[in-house]
Amino acid sequence: MYPDILTATKSSEDSPKTVAEQQLPSDPDISAAGVGSCEQAIKRGRKYEQVLYGAWQVFRRDGFEGASVDDIAREAGVSKATLYSYFPDKRLLFLEVAKGECCRQAQETVALMTSELAPREALTRAASRMVDFFLSDFGQRVFRICVAESDRFPEIGREFYENGPAMARARIVAYFHEAEARGELTIADKELAADQFAELCKADLFPRLIFGIGAKIKPEDRQRVINGAVDMFLARYGATA
Repeated sequence: MYPDILTATKSSEDSPKTVAEQQLPSDPDISAAGVGSCEQAIKRGRKYEQVLYGAWQVFRRDGFEGASVDDIAREAGVSKATLYSYFPDKRLLFLEVAKGECCRQAQETVALMTSELAPREALTRAASRMVDFFLSDFGQRVFRICVAESDRFPEIGREFYENGPAMARARIVAYFHEAEARGELTIADKELAADQFAELCKADLFPRLIFGIGAKIKPEDRQRVINGAVDMFLARYGATA
């Protein structure tokens, strides 16, 4: 999504601001309290995609905690005043970037799960994508922020889910129908089965990262979870089980 955005040429809108214009909160976590919803807090405009692209670059490079408003504004080629006019809270900016990133990853998962694939290969591809996202800094940060901001912005979690996990879930359910028609799977409740598969992909590693316990996760740990998720799922729903 964001790598394809072409940053616009700097305009007079982003020339050095007057002292009055610069007197905005310098705290990158400036509160948007009092705003009724996430959608109301975010303004759309001609610099919107430019700001998102700059934020995407900085968040990917420095993470949420390490990203500063100054760095994001510089990367986006806009002033801090312009950035704050679109996103009054760094969390809202991060979640908007993450929403696009999740959508992109969901679309890649959809593209990988082609109907002609045998269940083991299709599920292994999907599990690999899911585990990579769950273990990523983006995935963990999105989870934490959605939980932390659920009272202030209850629609944040819904928007994130609809723009990422729900898309992948719908494709997995569709694949189950296709595989069952070929006699490869037997699943009565396909929506529940898709949710169960996603949870299997979180086993062990995701809780360890969220709670900060255990040793550093190794490639073999990741593969163990992927293989285990696929094996258990097919043991339950495989047509020959």
